[in-house]
Amino acid sequence: MGQLLALGEFATLTISILGFLSVFSISASILVLNDYFDVETDKINAPHRPIPSNLVSPLEALIFSLALLFSGLILSYLMSFTALLFSITWSMIGFLYNRRFKQKGIVGNILVSLSVGMTFIYGGVSVGLPFNKIALFFGVIGALVDLGEEIAADSMDMKGDLIIDSKSLAIKYGKETAIKISSLIFVIVILLTSIPFIANWFSLIYLLPIGIMDLSIAYFSFRLFKAKNEEGRKYIRMIYLGTTLGLIIFLILRLILD
Repeated sequence: MGQLLALGEFATLTISILGFLSVFSISASILVLNDYFDVETDKINAPHRPIPSNLVSPLEALIFSLALLFSGLILSYLMSFTALLFSITWSMIGFLYNRRFKQKGIVGNILVSLSVGMTFIYGGVSVGLPFNKIALFFGVIGALVDLGEEIAADSMDMKGDLIIDSKSLAIKYGKETAIKISSLIFVIVILLTSIPFIANWFSLIYLLPIGIMDLSIAYFSFRLFKAKNEEGRKYIRMIYLGTTLGLIIFLILRLILD
């Protein structure tokens, strides 16, 4: 996806495959490692996940995570040394979050959002365009949207987070305050999406996908204020789906028009 944003067209087949598989492997490694370290919380918040449901053992999950990580790093190196360095940095952020900062509130939230934003920038790195403005723009937007979602999700998971002595914003300052902070971040996202049009990076046709993203964020973040836990999780998913839909439409238009 980051490759399409940076190039405005598909990369070569080899680079496309290497980029996809490396991102998939490293992202999957971080997610599996998260489940490994988060098993006690998941017994409360998500007992259906593989480890708390005894589908796999913690050791099996750890071995699988390491296998995915090394596979991703090797694939990154096959593209470029810069891509390898970027992947190592990205993996370290994922490890630090899972091992040390998951219960540290806003610091952990920021690390997760950085990891998400870096996936867009990695696409530019993989095609030799690490400072492409469109990839960087969506990297920032992706990171901020995820940060808002993380803070909101913490407010829906307070029962399990209390068990592990989490320092989430919702635990420290209350659910309502956490939702307000999350909503403020979403407002910042909506304001930032005007920059490419003011700077003439995007033509007006791109108002369609950006508008879909902004409307999804605005509507469902508003609904979060009075949502119960399960309902709130649904609205958070809808923010994710709305922004993803907008991004897909943006990519289609970019392939057709640019």
